[in-house]
Formats: sequence, C-alpha cells, structure tokens
Amino acid sequence: MSMTLASWGQQAPPMPDDPPRASWQWSLISPLDLTTSRMEMRSALEQRSDQLPDCAEPEDVDRLLLAYEELASNGLRHGTPPVLVEVTGTAGGWLIDVTDAATDDPPTPAVGRDPADGGLGLYLTAALATACGWVTAGNRKHVWACIRPIRFHD
Repeated sequence: MSMTLASWGQQAPPMPDDPPRASWQWSLISPLDLTTSRMEMRSALEQRSDQLPDCAEPEDVDRLLLAYEELASNGLRHGTPPVLVEVTGTAGGWLIDVTDAATDDPPTPAVGRDPADGGLGLYLTAALATACGWVTAGNRKHVWACIRPIRFHD
C-alpha cells in the first residue's frame, strides 16, 4: 500500500459503529512501559476471545500490536510527556489513540530517508490501518489509527 503525506492528515478519529468490547489505557514514560503495555494487551486478547473483533485472527492481533508499538514509540520519542495511549476494541476493529502535549508538532512521515536508518513507523502504521490521522483537542495532540481484521475470501 502506498502512503502519501495526506494519509496523516489532520482529522478526528471516526466514532465506533459498535459498543466497545474492550478498552485499555496506559500512561507511558519509558520504552519499558511500552513493552509492558503491549504484553498486557496481547495477554488479554489471547485469554478473552470475546474482546476480539468479529472474524479476527491471530495475524490481526499481530497487526494491532505492531501499529500500537509504532504509534506509542513515536509518542515517546517525539512527543511531549505525558504520553497517554488508549486502545478501544469493537466488533469491527480497534482504534489506537496516542496523545501527548506537543500540540504544535504534528506527526511528520520521514521523506527521502533510507529505510535502513529507521523512522518509517508512520508509513508502516498507515499500511496496516484502514484509516489514520491526527487532531489537536485542548492541550493534547491525538495521533490515531484504525486496525480492522483482514478477511480472506476463497
């Protein structure tokens, strides 16, 4: 999937069509907090299939966790603390919302960078997501992505 800079346009996240099945929230201070929160979410999803979107497969959970890690690590690396993360799961998928206090610093995808130098997390997240963007609300910047199960048809 090709991503343009417009993929990370300034727009509010969509409102879920379905009631939440699960919701997780964390305040992240360090990469260790990120690792711990990712492990907690994986464990919860493995233990409670009722928290999964309809038709979700293990690969969908992997995509969620990868997008979560990319957005949350960007918040830690480039945002202004506190970095708060919320993941909401519904029958249709997950919404990842990472907030920080750097309201004047929008997410900026790397341009012209050698992939070996890293910094391509926004491109990767956009490729995993069905929608993504950012918005400023009050004194917080929200960077978000929607992850939906991929359904393969015969």
